Amino acid sequence: MNDTAETTPNNNQDAETTATDTTKMPSEEQNTPPQTPNDSAAPASQDNPQPEKEQDAADPLAVAHAEIADLKDKLLRSIADGENVRRRAERDKADAGNYAITGFARDLLSVGDNLRRALESLPAEEERSESIKTFIEGVEMTERELHNVLEKNGIRKIHPEGEKFDHNLHQAMFEVPGTGQPDGTIVQVMQAGYVIKDRLLRPALVGVAKGGDTPKTEHVDTTA
Repeated sequence: MNDTAETTPNNNQDAETTATDTTKMPSEEQNTPPQTPNDSAAPASQDNPQPEKEQDAADPLAVAHAEIADLKDKLLRSIADGENVRRRAERDKADAGNYAITGFARDLLSVGDNLRRALESLPAEEERSESIKTFIEGVEMTERELHNVLEKNGIRKIHPEGEKFDHNLHQAMFEVPGTGQPDGTIVQVMQAGYVIKDRLLRPALVGVAKGGDTPKTEHVDTTA
């Protein structure tokens, strides 16, 4: 009998403990914050790419077309540069072949000038002896041969007396008034000029007419 009476309070204590635990559980659930729809959808949005990023991403085909256009432009520019280099090289080669002797030819012109001065300073023909005549013929042959060699190498003599003055080929040293020639006409050549191919080697030193012809005017009596 005593044993039974003693165990009865223990049972009552267990029942009280169970009731206490049961009352505590709802309070813990109330303290837990509820999940919002955004929180539940967050993992799904991270797994799937956003539409904006899909729009921002470049189209691979468009990128390929842009690269092809860029490479084509570079290729065309390279071809053009190569063609310009080739043409420049050909022009330099032609200039080297045509004008390589320019310096030598310019120095050689003074030899021809001295031969011409020697012939012009000789006495009159009737005063020449036989030995002088033979010497003159030798100098004239040398001058002719020199001019032939110059012409074979593309060097041409300019003797523009009677022609119109051209500042590209001639150098005016003085003006001569009252010659009866039109203005700008070359009336005297002091030193012949030379051209090599299409380039001026040495300008001709000339005298140019000034004033020209004076036109005659008839006087008309206008008095009545």
